[in-house]
Amino acid sequence: MQYKWVALSNTTVGVLMASINGTITIISLPAIFRGININPFNSFQYLLWILMSYNIVTATLLVSFGRLSDIYGRVRLYNLGFAIFTIGSILLSITPNQGDLGALEIILFRVIQGIGGAFLFANSAAILTDAFPSYERGKALGINQIAALAGSLIGLILGGILSTINWRYVFLVSVPVGIFGTVWSYLKLKELSKPNKTEKIDWLGNTLFAGGLILILIAITYGLLPYGSSQLGWGNPYVIASLVSGIGLIIGFLYAERKVKYPMFRLELFKIRIFAAANIAGFLRSVAYGGLMIMLVIFLQGIWLPLHGIPYSETPFWAGVYTIPLMLGFVTMGPISGWLSDKYGSRLLATLGMVIVGIGFLLLTTLPYDFNYLTFALMIFMIGVGNGMFASPNTASIMNSVPPQHRGAASGMRATLQNTGQTMSIAIFFTIVIISLTSSLPSAIQNALIQAGAPQLVPYAQHIPVTGALFAAFLGYDPVKTMLSSLPAGVTVPQSAIQIMEQRTWFPTAIAPAFMYALRNAFYISAVLVFIAAIASALRGVEVKESVRK
Repeated sequence: MQYKWVALSNTTVGVLMASINGTITIISLPAIFRGININPFNSFQYLLWILMSYNIVTATLLVSFGRLSDIYGRVRLYNLGFAIFTIGSILLSITPNQGDLGALEIILFRVIQGIGGAFLFANSAAILTDAFPSYERGKALGINQIAALAGSLIGLILGGILSTINWRYVFLVSVPVGIFGTVWSYLKLKELSKPNKTEKIDWLGNTLFAGGLILILIAITYGLLPYGSSQLGWGNPYVIASLVSGIGLIIGFLYAERKVKYPMFRLELFKIRIFAAANIAGFLRSVAYGGLMIMLVIFLQGIWLPLHGIPYSETPFWAGVYTIPLMLGFVTMGPISGWLSDKYGSRLLATLGMVIVGIGFLLLTTLPYDFNYLTFALMIFMIGVGNGMFASPNTASIMNSVPPQHRGAASGMRATLQNTGQTMSIAIFFTIVIISLTSSLPSAIQNALIQAGAPQLVPYAQHIPVTGALFAAFLGYDPVKTMLSSLPAGVTVPQSAIQIMEQRTWFPTAIAPAFMYALRNAFYISAVLVFIAAIASALRGVEVKESVRK
């Protein structure tokens, strides 16, 4: 077998494994919380950190690891990443404790997974770029990115199946794949680029960048938590201080990188028009698109599936099934766009892909809450197709635009912008939805309670946190039973009212108008970001052949 196919198959396994772990946790959170005996309504911070810690760690470390790979060898550090990721998966599957300590252990072990994932993501595109000639890179990177999306799809299905058996299997499933991939990568992958060991590690840049990005992402995460009487924590002095300090460190990092002899962040690469435009487009696309899956899952689990007779306990699995068209669109178009970009260039395909995604977001704003599934499936399939048209041509454009000796740094920079955008996207989506719901949800529930014949519950419903209502749906809990079980002693509700409220359609119908208003606002903002990404993509200019660039 030619080495290029060995490199493609191994990096594809690595990316597949890492992406499975991204979505398998989303669907499995109800089982995980029950397994460690945590009440998510009193432990919202654990839920956020289990969801976001992996992305925060990878986003923070990707540039540093990409730079280290140029110095010490891309394959060497990629292999190390496979091993670390596998160790993290083993630790997650044997999480020994329950309660708060168990939740903290899961977060810590997810951080270990994130370190391994950062090594994998930082180097896979660079290894492929080294192994494939320029006229085949689009195809190779397309296949690699299809694996990432296929992994997201597999994660949704696997999470739904395995979590019904035992929550530990959700993490254990990665172990045999990780062991196989680690052994295979150590035996078969080889360095094609010569590591530049004469360069030194930029300790100042690494410290400033990691510290700044961590503080910003922590601020974004805790900005989603209630603070005082507010549904969001953006007024929390610690959140403000963390955000300001993080931005200050990033500004200091940008200044330092212009002064040090061996910078970790190759700012001069942004002087390359294609590199700069393609990365800006990729970042905006990640901000617009990264939180879409979670929002669709909440929408399906909290409203559409209960309205169509699915029990709350089963909604996490079926939400994964009903979002399959989004993945299929990407998997269908990914290899085709990669092959076409090798022949005709990346600019037209990537730009057209973003236009299609933007139109898809605008179409989603027209959906009623009790929509026809075929219409919904076609819309999200269209968004998947647009993303498939964009992803591999854009990545190939970035990697082809830089000199060979800087491919590790370029790959890390690209992946960092992408992961940071995804994390920001989740926070932005939640913030938009929570702000919109804060003004409309209490009155919507109040009217529904009065119509059900339970006006005595109105004072308690006014204090239901929006985050609690959102994550009740997200975790597959029956929100009415949760609300009734938390009432103070002495509060009685007529049995006729309870019967009305426990009908599966009552709560979704009560919150649907307010939630759809909030979701449409998020989709409009995403559409604007995607259309700006299309403009940035169109401005990348004509690509230069590798032979000319050298």
